[in-house]
Amino acid sequence: MGRWLAPRLPAPQHWVVHDRDDDLLERAVAAPPDRAAVTVEARRSDVARLTAADLGDADLVVASALLDILAVEEQDRMLRACLARGVPMLFALTVVGRVALTPAEPLDRRVEAAFNAHQRRLLGPDAAAAAVVQLRGAGAHVLVRPSPWRLGAADAGLAAEWLEGWVAAACEQHPLLVEEAAAYRERRLAQAAAGGLAVRVDHVDLLVLP
Repeated sequence: MGRWLAPRLPAPQHWVVHDRDDDLLERAVAAPPDRAAVTVEARRSDVARLTAADLGDADLVVASALLDILAVEEQDRMLRACLARGVPMLFALTVVGRVALTPAEPLDRRVEAAFNAHQRRLLGPDAAAAAVVQLRGAGAHVLVRPSPWRLGAADAGLAAEWLEGWVAAACEQHPLLVEEAAAYRERRLAQAAAGGLAVRVDHVDLLVLP
């Protein structure tokens, strides 16, 4: 987020990166935005437990691929902390539960449904809608825009990695899928390796203006 946004925002900038994963924090600091007058600070913390005080004097709060991996109470607490700070927020890449694979196969929809059910152990594909209700209920202006994630022939490795996780979660949720999904997975991986698989994973971005 920093590397993408830094060139679009005025300098100087100081980014504070919160995460509970030390390896991710180390990577964030090691690869800061490529722009003069931009500094990065890492803070080991649980983003689901941030308070308004933790956000300090922030002018902007951003996160990517976060809302859908939070539980209801975690998202509620995090958004309340951000609202209390009273600054703009950008929450990017929240899944909405729609996937399209080309070429399509009959098993696609069953795997998608099982994966979505697995995601709903947390907020999953319901996260964006729940956040919009909470934020608008607090008086914030929320803009919602689609930001689909597209993988094609040039992204074969990433498509394969995504597919592995997608099918594995679906089978964990519905073990009756396992037998059918084994052949499906191998077929789809072969298509990806040959550059013959296109994947679209729908997401939305939320821009919040208090």
